[in-house]
Amino acid sequence: MATSTTVSYTQNLLKYMKLDQKGSAMAEYIWIDSQGGVRSKSKTLLKVPESGEFALEDLPEWNFDGSSTGQAPGEDSDVYLRPVAIFPDPFRGAPNILVLTECWDPDGTPNKFNYRAECAKLMNAHKVHEPWFGLEQEYTLLDFSDRPYGWPTNGFPGPQGPYYCGVGAGKVFCRDIVEAHYKACLNAGVKISGTNAEVMPAQWEFQVGPCTGIEMGDHLWVARFLLHRIAEEFGAKISFHPKPIPGDWNGAGLHSNFSSKEMRVEGGMKHIEAAIKKLEGRHKEHIAVYGEDNTMRLTGKHETGSIDTFTYGVANRGASIRIPRECGAKGYGYFEDRRPASNADPYQITGIMMETIYGGLDGTELKK
Repeated sequence: MATSTTVSYTQNLLKYMKLDQKGSAMAEYIWIDSQGGVRSKSKTLLKVPESGEFALEDLPEWNFDGSSTGQAPGEDSDVYLRPVAIFPDPFRGAPNILVLTECWDPDGTPNKFNYRAECAKLMNAHKVHEPWFGLEQEYTLLDFSDRPYGWPTNGFPGPQGPYYCGVGAGKVFCRDIVEAHYKACLNAGVKISGTNAEVMPAQWEFQVGPCTGIEMGDHLWVARFLLHRIAEEFGAKISFHPKPIPGDWNGAGLHSNFSSKEMRVEGGMKHIEAAIKKLEGRHKEHIAVYGEDNTMRLTGKHETGSIDTFTYGVANRGASIRIPRECGAKGYGYFEDRRPASNADPYQITGIMMETIYGGLDGTELKK
């Protein structure tokens, strides 16, 4: 008998996971809801391609009840799921797949919470610049009382200092979830590039990238989905809130690294500086899509800049934009936008960055 009603009883599940699927495959359709969370449901695919690999054209459009996710009214509740990316399923194994989808309304227009559609158009319009992105996703592990894992029930842990990239009991918590997530991302083909414990205890970070264009958002959203699913099995909750604990504790961000082909070669610093100048001119517009409750995080303290002021500098983690010291010395490379909150949508981040630096979809440069 299971000892918990909230945590999966894995030993019982394993014997069923080994059962023959009789030539069928299971596809987990994943979408983003009105609150910036992930939802999913499963569909049986009756035939597996001879190659063993599915293509987008093999996958049917599907639908769901948008009135239950805040994406449609009850009297017209159908929202359609259009497959846009396929990943191996690390939970069920081959031939089963994860299917990232876009949400579309019955009239053939993107759902109001579908930020991918416009982002994809911007990426395609400016693909000549070969944009590379790398996003650093910070998050906090919580118990079912919404208390960070490992924190005293009626108190607080010691001050920040020993926890960042920490090793050892009392310095890090829930490493098993982090390790499981790392392996699952690699198995699923997500371009995860690393992970580390963060400054606040029970806070972690994983990095995804470099990714080209629209795949940045695709890979980060699938990585988020995998993190939630794995934490579910361990009985933990994932928080992407930018300031989960008030007081003298670091918040959580989604630091966004960017470069174009012009920035990555000798003489690229002039292109980096030109891009930063354009970002400065649209600071408020960027802050508007850089995540909810970001005012709690961007205070000018705890390795952040002020939400009201745009700044940049070499190796300055208290600035809006940081140019890595190595790039400053070489004169080319990339820059890091440190403003996005951990709960920001990667399609909105990467989309507005392309729009600000290279212009809107009509081909004209945006006015400041």
